[in-house]
Amino acid sequence: MKIESTDFTRADVEQFLDEMLDHDRNLLAHRLEKASARLEELGPRVSAGRGQGDAPAGPSPEWSPHELLAHIAVLCKFYGVLVHKISSGQMTEVDLLENVNLRDVFGERLAQLEPAELLRMALADQARTLKLLRTSEPASLRRQARQENGEPMSAIEVARLPLVNHLEMHLDQLERAITR
Repeated sequence: MKIESTDFTRADVEQFLDEMLDHDRNLLAHRLEKASARLEELGPRVSAGRGQGDAPAGPSPEWSPHELLAHIAVLCKFYGVLVHKISSGQMTEVDLLENVNLRDVFGERLAQLEPAELLRMALADQARTLKLLRTSEPASLRRQARQENGEPMSAIEVARLPLVNHLEMHLDQLERAITR
């Protein structure tokens, strides 16, 4: 095996990292695409109706499938917008805790909409984020916003963790709720 690392420059390292991020971006876009297809399949099976108890601050067993769908619609919009704003350089600071509180208020309002409208909204937001993931340059996805605790979070980390992972978890929850 030929040793190449002795000839590497910083530009070579950056190119290598871009290639890895590009690979990660494509895998993440594929996961979002699969999640969208799954939501498209599950969404029409959701009927209108509220869960037990007061409006919870987070997903709970008391949430109805309708309320879960409203939460999914909110998280797709909220985190999709964060990915866009961070990747485009429009946002360099983000207070996730404050925004989560706003998200929950918005979710309560969205739960008043019909499931079909919530499904349409969620799928449209997922499609926008999917397009962004498929077309963004690695440098854009590496851009970061500083959280309220001082820690940085890149656009691709927002796409991976609070958007795609979160969505996949709630799709599992939604599927269990509608098959009971």
